[in-house]
Amino acid sequence: MPVSRRTLLLTSAASAAGATTIWPLAANATPYRGPLRSDPFTLGVASGDPDPDGFVLWTRLAPEPLAADGLGGMPSRNVVVTWELAADERFRKVVRRGVAVARPDRGHSVHIELDGLSPGREFFYRFHAERYTSPVGRTRTAPARSARVASLAMSFVSCSQYEHGYFTAYRRLAEDEPELILHLGDYQYEYAPDTYNIPGGNPRDHQGPETVTLANYRQRHAQYKTDPDLQAAHAAAPWAVVWDDHEVENNWADEAPEQPDPGFLDRRAAAFRAYYENMPLRRTSIPRGIDMQLYRRLHWGRLATFHLLDTRQYRDDQGCGDGYKDCPAAYDPARSITGPEQEKWLLDGFRRSTARWDVLGQQVFFGQRDNNSGPQKVLSMDSWDGYQASRDRITRGWIEAGVRNPVVLTGDVHAHWAADLKLDYDDPAAKTVGTELVCSSITSGGNGADVPSGNHPWAAWNPHLRFYNNQRGYVRTRITGDALTADFVTVPYVTTPGAPATTRASFVIEDRVPGLNQVADNPTPGASLRSGGDLGRATVEQETSRP
Repeated sequence: MPVSRRTLLLTSAASAAGATTIWPLAANATPYRGPLRSDPFTLGVASGDPDPDGFVLWTRLAPEPLAADGLGGMPSRNVVVTWELAADERFRKVVRRGVAVARPDRGHSVHIELDGLSPGREFFYRFHAERYTSPVGRTRTAPARSARVASLAMSFVSCSQYEHGYFTAYRRLAEDEPELILHLGDYQYEYAPDTYNIPGGNPRDHQGPETVTLANYRQRHAQYKTDPDLQAAHAAAPWAVVWDDHEVENNWADEAPEQPDPGFLDRRAAAFRAYYENMPLRRTSIPRGIDMQLYRRLHWGRLATFHLLDTRQYRDDQGCGDGYKDCPAAYDPARSITGPEQEKWLLDGFRRSTARWDVLGQQVFFGQRDNNSGPQKVLSMDSWDGYQASRDRITRGWIEAGVRNPVVLTGDVHAHWAADLKLDYDDPAAKTVGTELVCSSITSGGNGADVPSGNHPWAAWNPHLRFYNNQRGYVRTRITGDALTADFVTVPYVTTPGAPATTRASFVIEDRVPGLNQVADNPTPGASLRSGGDLGRATVEQETSRP
């Protein structure tokens, strides 16, 4: 297959021009050709943001990934990296090869942005640096924009707190062999060791202090990337990532930190830079100081359009502080969780969409969750409940645009939820106008517990809240022209490794019929619980200030 002239290597001079605002290159920079002391591919490989003719391939060199200076044990010189793309896992049919330079001013990360490939195809990739070869990753191009696609296997995840347990759910997700993975935020957590603890104590610890500097964030990302289960999930399929709060700091909102901090903007810029260095993102997301373009769209033929949102970088500060409040600011029409530019982009996308399914990949709970049974509403100020006019404009936008099947995907709250979406949540008979699927955490919150009824107590006065489970896991979906099926997958424990996975419940959203139809329920998840695991009592977890 011929190499397209438009093939982009993010580590080449072609992309360097877009990064010079924060990553100036030395005029006399030359590739380092000396021997590396040990295997530099300790962080694995990843791919992301597939489109019909390409995707991004990623790796980062770090023979000593936990080094406190964040440099991964790499020399402060450039290192040549070669890469291969093949049509088969054994690399007998190599279709592309190339050379990149891993630079110290970019954390020795490598982003290869490919185009000119055939749509709807599976590929395998690997990297070489001197005598070392990386693990092999599997990826794929999206179908052609005009293609009639029979189905898509997509899974979505969020909230992986390294200290709270083992990333077994990532391993189980990889074993499903999805075609696309969405990560909806809290990929890593910023806390110092022994700061954010679960009952009984954390089974493993963060390395280094609370993340504030570029070195801190690089080290923390590297620690997470050393996890073999996370590496397996990255190598299994292309990812599309968006952040929430903990990639920077708990509950940050635009330029407002959780607590007063005169150095917050420097911290934000460091976090953004490390996030880009460690994710398979296109050059359009290269940060420039405190700004980073992360909201974007992915298209899967005529079947689905994914609108990936950023509800942190542009939002107004939370009204009345964080947490659950009865707060007049929640109803202020001038306040926004997306910012006006992103809101316009999203509404324009609804009007132009020709997809069977329009899917919003975003961070915080979209539908209403009133935690007070009386007439006075008590709502989460950090979610869309704290920005109700913003939510109303988005909901009316997809209705007025005639979006065929609107589905909102959400992370953040460390539990599985499923909900019908309304224009008027105070009227139980109001028409359902969309559907929300919320994935639990990978580990955050520890083991959790099953809720046999599948109902949260708040559902008694929030009848649109249709399902709840407080175990860890992810959501596995199959999207076809006729329906979207969502399996809520759980693991019974995370404080020890190797848990089995169970489909706790499944729901179907039918074409042109917004709302949830439950098709399966497993009343005894964890029946195959291995020795050492403990489900404990069925409990209901209310989110704290560290969701």
